[in-house]
Amino acid sequence: MDASRCLSRLQKLCSKAEYCTADIRRKALKDMEGDADAAEKVVASLVEDRYVDDARYASAYAREKATIQGWGPVKIRFQLRGKGIADAVITEALQEIEPVKAGDKLERLLTAKARTLKGDPQFRLKLLKFGLTRGYEYDETEAVVSKIIATFAAAK
Repeated sequence: MDASRCLSRLQKLCSKAEYCTADIRRKALKDMEGDADAAEKVVASLVEDRYVDDARYASAYAREKATIQGWGPVKIRFQLRGKGIADAVITEALQEIEPVKAGDKLERLLTAKARTLKGDPQFRLKLLKFGLTRGYEYDETEAVVSKIIATFAAAK
């Protein structure tokens, strides 16, 4: 595929959804059949024209993963690093997540999980593990788990 067709195709893609530089670079490289120089020129053009912006992508990604999928900041940071986003950009994107809403989301997730684990001898351990795999800090997860256990004990 020639560079102008590749650029046009990627512009259309970027106008429909957010992409990070690494994702677009991979798509351009595939379209350009491995020609790294041509692919890099296409990517540079997309970045210059602001079709691709890692800061905008990181913000949208962090908001979506935190609100819709209930991911915590640890998991979001890990995933964004995997996409080659700079740490400063990730930190700024994570600041857009409201801590109160994230805490409420964690509590709802762990409460729902707790209902499925009633009577399990490893109740506390499994809840902690679930919260940690969702990307929340240990201290925050442990506090919510303790609250849930107290609530369940009071209900008995």
